[in-house]
Amino acid sequence: MLRICFVFVLTLLPMAVEAAEILSGPVRVVDADTWDVGGIRVRLHGIDAPELDQTCQSDDGAHWSCGVWVTNQVRDLYQDEKARCRVLDRDRYRRAVARCLVEGADAGQILVARGLAFAYRKYATVYVPQERAAVAARAGLHAGKVQAPWLFRSMSKAAQPGSDCKIKGNISARGEKIYHLPGQKFYARTRINESKGERWFCSAAAARKAGWRRARS
Repeated sequence: MLRICFVFVLTLLPMAVEAAEILSGPVRVVDADTWDVGGIRVRLHGIDAPELDQTCQSDDGAHWSCGVWVTNQVRDLYQDEKARCRVLDRDRYRRAVARCLVEGADAGQILVARGLAFAYRKYATVYVPQERAAVAARAGLHAGKVQAPWLFRSMSKAAQPGSDCKIKGNISARGEKIYHLPGQKFYARTRINESKGERWFCSAAAARKAGWRRARS
């Protein structure tokens, strides 16, 4: 009986270790909700922030680069700080989806409370109270008009070559993000695979802000 119990416990151990996977290390902010923590790519669980090429509208009707602004705000808060993250899942890009603490405080909760990110209700509702408070206080993004990031991405994915969004954001075999303009040498043969993170852009400026560089030919 003792031998059977011992084997049973050993069988469960790998599952327990995997469920409690912890990452820790200095933060490098890729964008507002995607970090490198100790060199591991992490997608913050339960939140969604504007994309780097996303724009918002102020009360006076002016458009501004809210995606870049939010990313810079998050860098000011967390760049090079030490984070401790509990991995909850892996997304389709194989990033670790995790809740991260910095100095003992939940980073996702802080970002939503400051109006720098939305509660990502599709995956979690834990930050909904913070979002409601941020909306009521017109904090951060909520001071003007902002489109939910998941809606912005949905509209971007709908862009086809026949529309005004004709710039191809390709990722090379070496992981380089390169955009191709109509008329460039390799434009016609370049194919976009959105499941790999490749995308269409409506302007070269938007591609550069998102981290893509122009193809050399």
